[in-house]
Amino acid sequence: MAKKEMEVVRGIDLQRYMGRWYEIASFPSFFQPKNGINTRATYTLEADGTTVRVLNETWSDGKRSYIEGTAYKADPKSDQAKLKVKFYVPPFLPIIPVVGDYWVLFLDEEYQYALIGQPSRKYLWILCRQTHMDEEIYEMLVEKAKEVGYDVSKLRKTTQTDPPPEGEGPQDTKGIWWIKSIFGK
Repeated sequence: MAKKEMEVVRGIDLQRYMGRWYEIASFPSFFQPKNGINTRATYTLEADGTTVRVLNETWSDGKRSYIEGTAYKADPKSDQAKLKVKFYVPPFLPIIPVVGDYWVLFLDEEYQYALIGQPSRKYLWILCRQTHMDEEIYEMLVEKAKEVGYDVSKLRKTTQTDPPPEGEGPQDTKGIWWIKSIFGK
C-alpha cells in the first residue's frame, strides 16, 4: 500500500505555538532515555520573530536531563509548518550539530494538542498543553498518523506525573543518559 503524501499545517502562528508542550506519546528513539518520564518541550520565540529556542526535558532515575537547540522554518517563504531543529551533541560538550525535521502534521484550532512527524516516518510525537489528553483526542491523532503511513504500533505513551515537576530538579550533569542512549539503554 502506497503511503499517503504527508500534509502539514499551513499558516501556523508561531507566537501561539510557543510555550510548554507535554509529550503524551512518541516513537522510542535513541536520543531519549528509555525510562524517561515527564518529557516535555518548551518553545520560546526569539526577538527576530523567526527563530525558536527549544528546551527538551525528561526525568530519568529522578534526575532531569535536557538538551537545548533552535528551530526555524525550513523554507521561510512557505506557509507550511515544516521546521528544522538543530541541537548540538553531546549535551555535556556541545560540538556536533545535528539537524532534523519537525513537521506539524496536525494542530487543533486552540493550539492545545499537536501531531508532530517528519518525512521518513521514523519519529512521531503526540503533544499536548496538559499532562494528559482525552482518549478520544488521542485516538483521533493516532488515526491521522496511520492515514499518512506511520506504523502506529510503535507508539509508546509517556508517563506524566500530576502535577508535573516544577523547576529544574537534580540534573544529570554528566550527560550519562546521552551516552547510554547510544548503546540502546
